[in-house]
Amino acid sequence: METITKDLLSGNRRALARALSIVEDGGPDATELVRKLFSHAGRAHLIGITGSPGVGKSTLVDALIAAVRRSGLRVGVLAVDPSSPFTGGAILGDRIRMQEHTMDKDVFIRSMANRGHAGGCALATYDAVRMMEASGYDVVIIETVGVGQSELAIAETADTTILVLMPSSGDDIQAIKSGIMEIGDIFVVNKSDLPGADKTASEIMASLELSNFKSDWRPPVVSAVSETGQGIDKVWEAVQKHKLFLESSGQLLDRRKHKVQTELTELVAAIARENLRTSLADSPGVNAVLSKVLSHSLDPHTAAEKLIEELFGKK
Repeated sequence: METITKDLLSGNRRALARALSIVEDGGPDATELVRKLFSHAGRAHLIGITGSPGVGKSTLVDALIAAVRRSGLRVGVLAVDPSSPFTGGAILGDRIRMQEHTMDKDVFIRSMANRGHAGGCALATYDAVRMMEASGYDVVIIETVGVGQSELAIAETADTTILVLMPSSGDDIQAIKSGIMEIGDIFVVNKSDLPGADKTASEIMASLELSNFKSDWRPPVVSAVSETGQGIDKVWEAVQKHKLFLESSGQLLDRRKHKVQTELTELVAAIARENLRTSLADSPGVNAVLSKVLSHSLDPHTAAEKLIEELFGKK
């Protein structure tokens, strides 16, 4: 573990790859690694890319990598993919669209399986970001699974969230009406060379005008064609402006505080679920409660309260 830590801090790509595998697998080794490297984290600007399947998120990320590199910054990418039902691994792990960057030593691309975690992100995403930050990456782009309206977890993780839509998409227009617009700091109408692009952009802007914003930031709507690079510099410019706004307004600290609260909630819940599974198998008291529920002599709500008392000593 000491060797991995030392090599990762020096920017060794192989050590970073190994560290990401460890945190993705979880367990005691992941906990130890995070403890050793936590003081070196928190330095990167985190950009979340989300949107419905088929809007071109990966192509946008590929083009955005090039824009970030032109600014002289090192960029890491975490592409969170659906899990294989057989291996638990990332189904789209090859990331063919981003292969042109693989020879750039200042770009690191990693696919991660969401392993059934709700909201489009993997639970290990928090720690994976920390590994990239400790290895010296200035910008970390997180591309989510793309599961439509449940793409809310990325807003809890990223500093800047980009919501990607495309012209003439019924799913995207429905998303506008359903409140997912609230998670976007920047809106990108991708594939804007297709018919209906101007109409889609106008509908987004009209929806934003009716929104109640929690801050002075007004999300820009940028039209882009990721395959040709058209509009990508404007997307990157909008990201940089949002970062400056967060820093100058003090909201960056507020967002990261909220992110820590969310992560702690998820970690405590995960530990509690594991303890409950163990207790259901080993604890006589827990099994007695379970038996009463099965015999319908105790309702599930009262049983849950008794389990909390049994497991945590709280009423």
